[in-house]
Amino acid sequence: MTSPVRILQLDAGTLRALADGDLAAADRTSPVPLTSYLAGLECRSAWARRARQVVEDPASAGWITGVVWDPDRRLAVGRAGFHGPPDDAGMVEVGYSIDPQHRRQGYARAALRALVDRATREPGVTTVRASVSPDNVASRDLVLSEGFVAVGEQMDEEDGLEIVYEVGVGSSSQTSGVDVPDRQSRRSTP
Repeated sequence: MTSPVRILQLDAGTLRALADGDLAAADRTSPVPLTSYLAGLECRSAWARRARQVVEDPASAGWITGVVWDPDRRLAVGRAGFHGPPDDAGMVEVGYSIDPQHRRQGYARAALRALVDRATREPGVTTVRASVSPDNVASRDLVLSEGFVAVGEQMDEEDGLEIVYEVGVGSSSQTSGVDVPDRQSRRSTP
């Protein structure tokens, strides 16, 4: 893939429709045409979390999971975003998932780079985190190739054991180290 991707934010109604698996309703309010993958079982729990999140914390809407859009092909190829705004230490966590029919084409790398680039430009963001299942070799290799380093482990109530990787960004960048709390309610995918 040669063109960069854009990550397009969705409104609460579109997020809710995707969480419900209602592609027709989501398409009516989405800024771009969506796919059955985005409304499918693999993505629904992520959309449900983000739909609740934007209702409970409207300020998070600009940070959370959106659609990975290939502007050259005019095609939605997956989802990516942050888990939310930066925490008090300046850390943001990324998540991404590419439609299986568009994998191995550079979209995950392009989405991760877009997220890190945005984090780099945001005042107060110092660290980008990615939590990856030890079995997800492709994602592990991707984050390592983009300069992330392993800093610890955590247990996720849905995904089980995850290895935590971080990369420093911004002018005062540094990874936060190995003291990674066990965050039962957080997931590794957006």
